[in-house]
Amino acid sequence: MIENRIESIEAKLKSTDHIPETTRRELLGLLASLKLEIAPLSDTQSEDAHSIAGFVDASAHEATRTEKKPELLKPALSGLRASVQEFESSHPGLVSVVNRLAFSLSNMGI
Repeated sequence: MIENRIESIEAKLKSTDHIPETTRRELLGLLASLKLEIAPLSDTQSEDAHSIAGFVDASAHEATRTEKKPELLKPALSGLRASVQEFESSHPGLVSVVNRLAFSLSNMGI
């Protein structure tokens, strides 16, 4: 289920034509890393994994809009960062990927 959601986000990124190619490649790479990091979590802490995927989806949607709305991107990114806070010690790779993803999406929303 979570893998499907991330694949849906990947498809959106691939079909969005107003994102620079270098940014698209970076985001797709980060989503691939996220898939690897979130897989074990989805087995043991499914609700948390769903929250992370949901906030990634919302953040990606807001960052890739043609007409930017920073007032919507900011809370989505805040939720994304908050969704992984408790995993800093147990899943540092996941937190690192999410932080890099949030940073990249934040830069797009400027």
